[in-house]
Amino acid sequence: MRRDIFNAIADPTRRDIMMSLTNEPQNVTSLAEQFDMTRQAVSLHIKYLQECGVITINKEGRERFCKLEAQTLTEVADWLEPFRKIWESRFDQLDSLLIKLKDKKENIND
Repeated sequence: MRRDIFNAIADPTRRDIMMSLTNEPQNVTSLAEQFDMTRQAVSLHIKYLQECGVITINKEGRERFCKLEAQTLTEVADWLEPFRKIWESRFDQLDSLLIKLKDKKENIND
């Protein structure tokens, strides 16, 4: 069953797992050691992420290595784009207001 990418990022533990994998792939045991929960619980989160397509798991001998597939998060980035534009616009308005207030203050002090 293929799960939705937004389900992957909905849970804080899954987001933390993804953050842990940003630099390099890690085995399941080393990932599990980073969390205050059972290895089984972490494994369920890993399985969920795999079903969402956010991570891939490669077997190397007896170990399973998890690798972040960051390109799958572009759907989230695309969804967030209109909100980013709104905030950029608001920050630009704030910058303009602060510049006006600073200029006004400097003119009063002259």
